[in-house]
Amino acid sequence: MAGAQDSLLTFFVNGKKVTERDVDPETMLLPYLRKRMGLTGSKYGCGGGGCGACTVMLSRYHVQNRTVSHCAVNACLMPVCQLQGVAVTTVEGIGNTKTKLHPVQERIAKAHGSQCGFCTPGMVMSMYALLRNKPQPCMEDITETLAGNLCRCTGYRPILDGYRTFCEVSDCCQSKGGACCLNGNSPEENGPKGSGLTNGGDCPSLSNGNEVTNKHSDQVNGKEVTDNLQNGHLELFNKDNLLPLDPTQDLIFPPELIRMAERGEQVTQVFRGERVTWVSPVTLEEVVDLKAQHPQAPIVMGNTNIGLDMKFKGVLHPFIISPSRVADLFEVTHTPEGVSIGAGCTMSVLREVLEELVRTLAPEQSETHRALLQQLGNLAGAQIRNVATLGGNIASAYPNSDLNPVLAAANCMLTVVSKEERREIPINKDFFQGFGKTILQPQEIVLSVFIPVSKKGEFVRAFRQAPRKENALATVNAGMRIRFRPGSSVVEELSLFYGGVGPCTLAATKTCQQIIGRSWSEETLSAAYPVLLEELALPSSAPGGKVVFRRALTLTFLFKFYLQMQQILTEMGVMSEGVQQDMRSALTGLPSHFLPSYQDFQDVLVGQPGQDPVGRPMMHRSALSCATGEAVYCDDMPQQQGELSLTLVTSTKANAKIIDIDVSAALALPGVVDVITASDIPGKKFRTFCGLTEELLAEEEVTCVGQMVCAVLADTKAHSKRGAAAVKITYQDIPNLVLTVEEAIEQKSFFCPPREIGRGDVTEGFKMADHIHEGEIRIGGQEHFYMETQSMLVVPVGEEREMNVYLSTQHPSYAQDSIAETLNIPSNRVTCHVKRVGGAFGGKVTKTSIMACITAVAAWKTERPVRLVLERGEDMLITGGRHPVLAKYKVGYKNDGKITATDVNFYVNGGNTVDESPLVIEKILLHFDNAYNIPNFHGTSFACKTNLPSNTAFRGFGVPQCQLVTEHIISDVALKLGRTAEEIREMNMYRGPSMTHYKMPFDPENMLLCWEECKRRACLESRRMDIAQFNQHNRWKKRGIALVPIKYGVGFSEAFLNQAAALVNVFLDGSVLVSHGGAELGQGIHTKMQQVASRELRIPTSLIHISETNTHTVPNTCPSAASFGTDANGMAVKDACETLYSRLEPLRKKNPTGTWQSWIKDAFLEKISLSATGYYRGHDLYMDWEKQEGLPYAYFTYGACCCEVELDCLTGDYRTVRTDMVFDIGRSINPSIDIGQIEGAFMQGVGLYTSEEKMFSPSGVLYTRGPGQYKVPAVCDVPLKFNIYLLPGTQNPHAIYSSKGIGEPAVFLGCSVFFALKDAVVAARGDAGLSGPFTFHSPATAEKTCLACASHLTQMVPMNNPGTFQPWAIDTP
Repeated sequence: MAGAQDSLLTFFVNGKKVTERDVDPETMLLPYLRKRMGLTGSKYGCGGGGCGACTVMLSRYHVQNRTVSHCAVNACLMPVCQLQGVAVTTVEGIGNTKTKLHPVQERIAKAHGSQCGFCTPGMVMSMYALLRNKPQPCMEDITETLAGNLCRCTGYRPILDGYRTFCEVSDCCQSKGGACCLNGNSPEENGPKGSGLTNGGDCPSLSNGNEVTNKHSDQVNGKEVTDNLQNGHLELFNKDNLLPLDPTQDLIFPPELIRMAERGEQVTQVFRGERVTWVSPVTLEEVVDLKAQHPQAPIVMGNTNIGLDMKFKGVLHPFIISPSRVADLFEVTHTPEGVSIGAGCTMSVLREVLEELVRTLAPEQSETHRALLQQLGNLAGAQIRNVATLGGNIASAYPNSDLNPVLAAANCMLTVVSKEERREIPINKDFFQGFGKTILQPQEIVLSVFIPVSKKGEFVRAFRQAPRKENALATVNAGMRIRFRPGSSVVEELSLFYGGVGPCTLAATKTCQQIIGRSWSEETLSAAYPVLLEELALPSSAPGGKVVFRRALTLTFLFKFYLQMQQILTEMGVMSEGVQQDMRSALTGLPSHFLPSYQDFQDVLVGQPGQDPVGRPMMHRSALSCATGEAVYCDDMPQQQGELSLTLVTSTKANAKIIDIDVSAALALPGVVDVITASDIPGKKFRTFCGLTEELLAEEEVTCVGQMVCAVLADTKAHSKRGAAAVKITYQDIPNLVLTVEEAIEQKSFFCPPREIGRGDVTEGFKMADHIHEGEIRIGGQEHFYMETQSMLVVPVGEEREMNVYLSTQHPSYAQDSIAETLNIPSNRVTCHVKRVGGAFGGKVTKTSIMACITAVAAWKTERPVRLVLERGEDMLITGGRHPVLAKYKVGYKNDGKITATDVNFYVNGGNTVDESPLVIEKILLHFDNAYNIPNFHGTSFACKTNLPSNTAFRGFGVPQCQLVTEHIISDVALKLGRTAEEIREMNMYRGPSMTHYKMPFDPENMLLCWEECKRRACLESRRMDIAQFNQHNRWKKRGIALVPIKYGVGFSEAFLNQAAALVNVFLDGSVLVSHGGAELGQGIHTKMQQVASRELRIPTSLIHISETNTHTVPNTCPSAASFGTDANGMAVKDACETLYSRLEPLRKKNPTGTWQSWIKDAFLEKISLSATGYYRGHDLYMDWEKQEGLPYAYFTYGACCCEVELDCLTGDYRTVRTDMVFDIGRSINPSIDIGQIEGAFMQGVGLYTSEEKMFSPSGVLYTRGPGQYKVPAVCDVPLKFNIYLLPGTQNPHAIYSSKGIGEPAVFLGCSVFFALKDAVVAARGDAGLSGPFTFHSPATAEKTCLACASHLTQMVPMNNPGTFQPWAIDTP
């Protein structure tokens, strides 16, 4: 191996040359950029290429055609060893706030597409790479390129709107006769009648009727603030004066790398790390020799398979061969018989080759190519497709590979080479041997893949169903090829291959034999179904679960293939009768074209000074720095001198005694410094929540998988991880495992006595009813999936053992108090700093404080800085999430739909510790009524103690669960009576001055206004008629629509949590520093506090700075939660500013023509204090559970949401075609932030109710530990038309500037998608002859939705009775 002793790695990062000789093969580009080069713009989000937060651009020079290619990749999976001759561009390399922004950075910021900002650099780099390749993209390009990027805050709409501005005008909706999408207006789209894709052209005007004031501007954040008017409509952002794309701003490809490539002086490179040797040969002969010497060594090209195994499964490969510079593996050879594609070609290159073939070949020859392209369009995200290789996809033999079934069905061939021979191998039924196994010999490597052209009369089709439409591994997929006897419908050849229904890709050989030789007919198909079910038998306990659904999909794909071929045979004149009209919906896809959305909000009041920013759409103050990567998050802080890394060791048992903790093997490993156990804690070893304790580190027993037992300290993250893996814990199982709420009920395992509330007389109410219905609904849990995982850095400082704690938390004061008690020191020795938080949603309070305590103990013991940053899988395992709920209900109602009584029992799975579960069950009972005046109501709520990780606060805090139960009851009543759910809702709504069931008076007028306005904006009645017509003519596609209201109480029922404080300092130059107790989580609280201070001090926001939240500056703060952060902290900032402004009153009178700066200087000279504290006492809220009455909320936020969906009844896939939301949020302080909060919360709710499914094994192990298994909504889940309207002319005397809290309420309105799906399922069940209520639990995944449709195919699948087998996953509610 030439050069083996002197391997020099040369690459460029942001135009700067980097040379390395000692790179560890296990070092990925992301940690290298962040730790070695200090480029922290690229973020760690998941570590597995599933979220896109780490996206960077790689550029390579190609000698053959002397071109440079650019592609986006996931830095977390890119080995540094593979960067020879590559130019890396990170977000820091394209622009910054100090010199010049790049347009791609500016537009996402100005369009309000950055909230917490953690995902923003990845979004920017994905879009930047697209623009480098295609400067004038279309919307389809944009949505496709962002498919590999996740955002948990924004709901994606503002990101799409910002990047829509890069589309050519000729390619936008103007060319189709509509209003320009670049204006973000509400154009009259001429979609099909009842499609839901119109803006309601038959409806009244969509303008809010307000008189629009003149355009005025001022300086905010040093930028011009404008009431943006376009076509007479207020806009959230001004599309004028956006920076144009300027190619001269882009970094040129380094000439040195071009010269290196053209010289062709390549040598084999060898890199040796602590555990792994990496060899990068340059010739095929070398690769073959190396594979002969090391037959078990993996071939690594894209690292999307081996990298994940090594990172997450603990697999160690001591020797790795990476032939990424071997030209033979990248050759593409065309022949009349087909195309041979090098095994090293990436999926993106494969796609380009196939697209060119489809353009040049006759359609009858490109059947296989088009089928492969169909699968490639949904395979992973662009970042993965840009590195994953064709050969790797085949050789890895994953059971749910999307390409392998098509390649096998199409009779593709492999060319493989070894030291002994070169041979051709067909990809057929014998090729795949089992999970990850093929007939390839260990010493063989795949050289190329031959894809033949299709023959006349031959047809190839591909199918897939996945938990998410894009960037998700398939649940089941298939490749099918058929050839008919010329001039007839008799099947001459047939290949059926399936993935996802066994350990590998499987051939349905017997089914093919059943069909071959017969005419293509329903009779033939019906005879084939039982053969296919028998041939692809899937055990009830099969890994992956969803057994009935997966088996049904095998039938579904065959049925769809049958219809497609029937249609083709008809078009060929072979069959006289084509596919029936109502059946043709099985042949078409779901709608996917995004339409411009509409955001309607109030203008500021007439006469408001132009300088006053309150009420105006103002960009998030950190948006630009987030877009450039300059924004600093906790783990972006530079490494401290002597810093140690901490890795937690968690329990592998759900209920067991700890017999022994053996740390000797860990301490013997390189770099490991110490192991922290409970015995090292100098103070309190537990935290108390709701009167019950939770251990910081388990000492005697563990009560869930994932409970923290000890922690390993080492000099690097890699060493602490290896140390943690080496800790050996001996357990003794404790019997009576409790995982589900049914088991908790059976064993009476509860944390506290149940809460109970009611009004009226339920018994009498049921007697008054004409009908009584009983039922139940399960609501699954939800993972917070904040983009920034739990992160903290504890630094010992000073001679009195003080602690500076930098952490990502919603409640820094609680963390401060917890650490002080744990270390047994006064709180004044602990300072907690929160610069910004990359998303929280309730999940960064209790568990964050516990982990901060453990980290502080480590820093205390070693007297060195200690950093703890959880990996995504650790975070999901340890921190819990939203409480799963099982609700059992009984409802009485009249013939007209009036509900006379309800009795509901809520069973909440709290997990192994109490956390905030008692508070959640209280809020569940307080919000159960939602918008409805039910005269006789009784509710009981139980917090179940189970052996699952403890659940905790989550955005909405029980409301999304309980109100779904309420709406489900109403839906069932409607189904029983044969009426629409909206009729039943209206029949039972609060009207006039009202009283809640806990005797809190309120006026529902604005709630009713939201309801009526939403009905009008959504054109509900006309669209419902159109939907009925659509459903009548389409058997396998159904549309559904639902309109749902919300009444949401804002504030803490514990009165002391509603207080807030602030400190405002004015400096001699007139600049102002504002400190307050709220943490910036992405909700824009710092931006709103700037606006408050600007109004009260009458100065531009450019003079106002907010640095961080700091417990020494503003002590004893309350959590940033409950949608109350702005209400409380805004009043405190207002109070401080009023004090300062009043102090300056004599000076202003003395010098009325002076400036702010002159008054400040005069004040200092006259010894007037320029520092003031502000305080807000908050509302005196309470709830007396003995009397079952109280005033637990300051006020209510109201809203209504109408959603329309289109459902594929055969697969359970759906698309939200339109969403209209109306919200009463008083007078918005910042409409852009508030609308962003509404959209983001709504999409989080859509995930809760439709796609986000936490899965646990029967032994309590969490399966879903990353974006690969857990599917949060992506760009493909955004409503195609997403309209938000803020109710005009409303006031709220209970909060600052008449605003309202908005962070949480819209989560629940995601259920409008759930009930629209239910509406569509009702239509499908009607075609199957079924009516009335049916089982439909949340989340309404494709599995549940498809099975609920009860098609003839799903009913063919035999179902085993529960209890006769052990399921792969359990139902946690």
